[in-house]
Amino acid sequence: MTASHILLLIGAYFILLLLISYFTGKNDSNDDFFKAGRQSPWYLVAFGMIGASLSGVTFISVPGWVEDSQFSYMQVVFGYLAGYFVIAYILMPIYYRLNVTSIYEYLKQRFGTTSYKVGAISFFVSRVLGASFRLFLVAIVLQQFVFDAWNVPFELTVVLSILLIWIYTFKGGIKTIVWTDTLQTLFMLLSVGFSIYFINQKLDWSFAEFLASEELKEYNKVLFVDDFFGKTHFVKSFLGGIFITICMTGLDQDMMQKNLTCKSLKDAQKNMVSFSLVLIVVNFAFLLLGALLFIYANKFDIATPLMDGTPKSDLLFPEIALNSGLGIIVAITFMLGLIAAAYSSADSALTSLTTSFCVDFLGIEKKPESERKKVRKRTHIGMSLLLVVVVIIFKHILDRNVIDGLLTVATYTYGPLLGMFTFGIFTKYQVKDNYVWIVALISVGLIYIFGKIPSENLGGYQVGYELLPINGILTFIGLWFLRDKKA
Repeated sequence: MTASHILLLIGAYFILLLLISYFTGKNDSNDDFFKAGRQSPWYLVAFGMIGASLSGVTFISVPGWVEDSQFSYMQVVFGYLAGYFVIAYILMPIYYRLNVTSIYEYLKQRFGTTSYKVGAISFFVSRVLGASFRLFLVAIVLQQFVFDAWNVPFELTVVLSILLIWIYTFKGGIKTIVWTDTLQTLFMLLSVGFSIYFINQKLDWSFAEFLASEELKEYNKVLFVDDFFGKTHFVKSFLGGIFITICMTGLDQDMMQKNLTCKSLKDAQKNMVSFSLVLIVVNFAFLLLGALLFIYANKFDIATPLMDGTPKSDLLFPEIALNSGLGIIVAITFMLGLIAAAYSSADSALTSLTTSFCVDFLGIEKKPESERKKVRKRTHIGMSLLLVVVVIIFKHILDRNVIDGLLTVATYTYGPLLGMFTFGIFTKYQVKDNYVWIVALISVGLIYIFGKIPSENLGGYQVGYELLPINGILTFIGLWFLRDKKA
C-alpha cells in the first residue's frame, strides 16, 4: 500500500466524519457541544467508549508490548473491570444527582473553589499529556509510512492531524463524538479481526491451532505471582488497574462527559457495565494479535522498525500490516483502524479540554449568553494549538513504550484527584480549602521521588502502578490534617 493510497484513504474517512459532523452539529449550541442535550442512547455510548478507551495506544502499543511483558497486561485489565463497577455505582450517582457539566464542580460544592481548581488543573494536565501520548503514537506511524515518502516534516504531520480533528468537532462537540466514536470503534475491531485472520492464514494455522501452538506459549503467560518485588506482580497490577480506571475514567472529564450525555443514571450504568465486560474480550484480542505479530516476524525475519536509530516495538504492527505481503484488506483495515484510533481519542480529548477550560477556568456559564459561543470556539482553537506543541515536544523526549509511559504519567497526575474525591465521598469533614493545592503538590512530589528510587535501594522492589493509589492515600492523609469541621 503506497503513501498515496493511504492519503486517499485518510481523505475518504475524513469526508465520512464531516458528514456525521454536519448532521450532528446543525444546532451548534453550547448545550449540545458540552452535553449532547442528554439524549444519547446508552448502547451507542457503550459501543463508542470501547474505541475511546482503547485509542491508538492499545491499538499499536499493547501488541508491541507483548514481547517484553507477555500477557501481563490482562492483570491490569481485570483491575479495570472492578474499577468500572466502582464508577457505575459510586461516582455516577453523584454526577447525575448534582447535574454537573464538569465533574470537578463536585469539588467546589463539597470543599470550595481552591479544591475545585486543583481538581480541574489535575485533569487538565493529565488529559493534555494523555491525549498527546496517543496523538504522538499515531503521528509517528503516519510519518514513517506516509509523510516521510514526501519529505513532510513531523511537525507538519502533527498540525494536519489536529487540524482535521478540529474541523469536524468545532460545532457538534460531544454530540458529534458520541456518533463518530461508534464508527471508529467498528473500524478498530475490524482491523484486529482481519489481521488475526490473515496472519494465521499466512502461517497455515486455523485460529484454534494458533491458540494451541507452542509458539503462543512463549508469550501468553497472564498471571505473575512469583516475585512480589517485580513490577508485573498480579496484586500490584490488579490494584493499579482498579485505580487507573477510577481515575482515568471515573475522575476524568473526557470519559465521563460521554456518560453524562445519557438520558438517565440507569442508562449510564447499563452503558458502563456492558462496556466494561466487552472491553476484557477486546483487550485479550489485542494481546493475541501482539503474540501473532512477533511469531510472524520471527518466522519471516521481519525486523522491528527503527525510529531515530532505535528499535520501536510500537511500529511492528504497522510494518507487518502494510509491508509484509498480507494483502490489501489487512492494509486498508489497519489504516482505517489506526485513523479511527487517532481520532476516537483525540477528538474527545479536545472536546473535554475545551469543556473543562470553559467551565472550570473561564466560568462560561456566568458570561452573557451572547458571548458564550465565541468563548467556546476560541478555547477550542487554543486547546488544538496546545496539543500540537506538546506532541512535538514528545518527539524529542519520549524513550519508552507509549502505553507504559501513559500509565506512568497517570500515577503522578491523577493521584490528587483520587485523594480529593475519596475524602469527599467517604468522610463528612470540610477542609481548609485555601491549602489544598499545597497538599496536592507535596503528594505528587513525594511520589515522583519515590518512583525514581532505584530498585536495589528498595531491596529489589520494583515500583509499578501502585504509585497511583499511594499518591491518592498521601493526598487523603494531607486533607485529613486540613480537616476543619463536620459538614
